[in-house]
Amino acid sequence: MTIPVDLMYARSHEWIKIEGDSVSVGISHYAQDQLGEVVYVELPEVGTAFAVGDELGTLESVKAVSEFLAPVAGEVLEVNTRLEDEPNLVNDDPYGNGWLVKLSGSAEGGEFLDAAGYKEFLEQESA
Repeated sequence: MTIPVDLMYARSHEWIKIEGDSVSVGISHYAQDQLGEVVYVELPEVGTAFAVGDELGTLESVKAVSEFLAPVAGEVLEVNTRLEDEPNLVNDDPYGNGWLVKLSGSAEGGEFLDAAGYKEFLEQESA
């Protein structure tokens, strides 16, 4: 399983990448694997504000419907509109073309794991 070292990870299995004054958000390879084939993605509207832990949207798979959470507080700057027609990008490229949203804000004060910490967290969770 791939865990990119240039990202930070929430214990709820979202990843973040800080890009200037915005934060890109997606779900980890582990999370998409647990969901199975994603067939529909519900994303928030641009301009909507969220607090840490708020539900940003949902991912519907052949197995279940699961929400994804805001790992940082901020406003939605952009959503990945490609997912409307290609929800499978979440499975095929969770750290690239399968990103979900971009938020204003920063990771300051957040409880994030680096790649090694996230790998250890996954090992403990599956034990």
